[in-house]
Amino acid sequence: MNKKQKRWRNRIIVALALFAAIFALELTGVLERAFGEENALYAEFALFLIPYFIAGYDVLAEAARNLARGHGLDENFLMSVATIGAFALVFFPDSGPHMAEGAAVMLFYQVGELFQSYAVGKSRQSISDMMDIMPEFANVMRGGQLVQVDPYDVAVGDEIVVKPGERIPLDGTVTEGASQVDTTALTGESVPRSAAPGVEVISGCVNLTSTLTVRVEKPYADSTVSRILELVENAADKKAQTESFITRFARYYTPIVVGLAAMIAVLPPLVFGGGWADWILRGLTFLVVSCPCALVISVPLSFFGGIGGASKLGILIKGSNYLEALSQVDTVVFDKTGTLTSGTFEVTHLLPAEGVTEERLLELAAAAEAFSNHPIAQSITRACTVPIELENVTESEDASGRGVRVRYRGDAVLAGNGRLMDENGIPYTASNLVGTQVHVAVNGAFAGTIIIGDVVKPDARAAIQDLYAEGVKRTVMLTGDQAAVAHAVAADLGITEVRAELLPQDKVEQVERLLEHDGNGKVAFVGDGINDAPVLMRADVGVAMGAMGSDAAIEAADIVLMDDRPTQIARAVRVARKTMRIVWQNIVFALGIKFAVLILAALGIANMWMAVFADVGVAVIAILNAMRAMRTKGL
Repeated sequence: MNKKQKRWRNRIIVALALFAAIFALELTGVLERAFGEENALYAEFALFLIPYFIAGYDVLAEAARNLARGHGLDENFLMSVATIGAFALVFFPDSGPHMAEGAAVMLFYQVGELFQSYAVGKSRQSISDMMDIMPEFANVMRGGQLVQVDPYDVAVGDEIVVKPGERIPLDGTVTEGASQVDTTALTGESVPRSAAPGVEVISGCVNLTSTLTVRVEKPYADSTVSRILELVENAADKKAQTESFITRFARYYTPIVVGLAAMIAVLPPLVFGGGWADWILRGLTFLVVSCPCALVISVPLSFFGGIGGASKLGILIKGSNYLEALSQVDTVVFDKTGTLTSGTFEVTHLLPAEGVTEERLLELAAAAEAFSNHPIAQSITRACTVPIELENVTESEDASGRGVRVRYRGDAVLAGNGRLMDENGIPYTASNLVGTQVHVAVNGAFAGTIIIGDVVKPDARAAIQDLYAEGVKRTVMLTGDQAAVAHAVAADLGITEVRAELLPQDKVEQVERLLEHDGNGKVAFVGDGINDAPVLMRADVGVAMGAMGSDAAIEAADIVLMDDRPTQIARAVRVARKTMRIVWQNIVFALGIKFAVLILAALGIANMWMAVFADVGVAVIAILNAMRAMRTKGL
């Protein structure tokens, strides 16, 4: 609790203690013996005013201020009118005393408000944990001295020093040092990542073990940490349809119930005569019950808690409207490269010809590709364990679109596709395995084939299974890759539909077709956020994954997964559906209890104590239920 909440709590405790003492004096007849039977009622009136004003002076003041501004019909107004009315019944002695109920309504209303404040504070804590990623300073070498400066004052190209235990203040590339970096605040993943020269690091992460020198690549305003903080701060502005409905509902509901309460209090005595005290009490009870605080507090709090809980998992949701839409998703569309696969080529199979070892096949291919920067060539050189000395590679010649010719240690080596083999009259054996095939020949003889593929992420299969378990009915893969490769990956993962060899604009068209035929369910598109921005923006819900440092992802997507694990998608869906279940539980519970007790109050069956439960009790239960949205354990 903060200081304000502690003062508020202490004030309520004092008021409750005084209320209990005065209530005991009234029940035991001490007031009657001390002041006489006639004056005991007025003594009770004066005494109960003390805890009433201690607990509720701020509610009365807020109601008066809002009324003066023309915005009086809120819960402060309802509480003030109902409780003042209960005290005013002292002028109708035949109705019996109701000062205790008046003080109790105000007291328990304040208890409910304190619960709300505490719950919101807990929700905000998960958001503020995310906000703790904001760096306070950057270490820059100036005049031979290491000085701390504001991150805003560091220019692109400057080198900053990040000591162990310090938070990386700006996005950049490591130039000196090797360390471990804690990304928990951004990804929710506790396993540190390695940082070494040439490795990109992003702001908001914590340097753990050794000093790093980092060359700044982006100004602070465009850094990852700045973009994320802006995203989190703006999330509350984008309300879900359910949340907006509750706000509109309360706007019209409150004046209606105030009018009904006035009619209950005034019309029956005027029409049928007599019984003013009884009907006024019914009207006041009706007012207390009708207060919509359980709804207007618990529904936004549930969404806020869901967004805060998701942020602890490294899932950034830009607003409760996207959280609600995600809960309704029944079709998930995936980009392939960088989303379900690693996006980097690797040697997947070695198929040497007879008499050639796998090591020799890789050595020949690596020698042929030694001067190439192509991703396929680099995957071969990475896989080769034999050191290739460049002085042994001569007469390198690129055969455009077909491969490369070189002389390695005096041997004529060819590496490329089938066309290169055909051109040189070398019989070769093509493979049925999926992937890019690099055929290798030495001195005119076929040496074997190397299969290069984009490796599926370790948890991709589990991610698809988890989505089906969550009730997703349809999964679709959209990719620019070859059809054979795409179908092989889809079959391996359990994806039901594939669209291959697509241009970026074709992906948009495919998503639009899915949107037209999808009925009531929502369509989510999951991409790496770099080249899929148009599709991310077109889908009902755009999900960018592995987005640390990707401006395009943070800008275009509705939901940003801060690491590259596909299983995070199903976790995001679980968070959304859990939050919506809590929202509807609160709506049904609050409205059901309220309407039942409103009818009882109008009929004169419900007393003021029952009204206290229907208002404050329901609100506290709904708030406690809403706080469950923050819990992410087991999701």
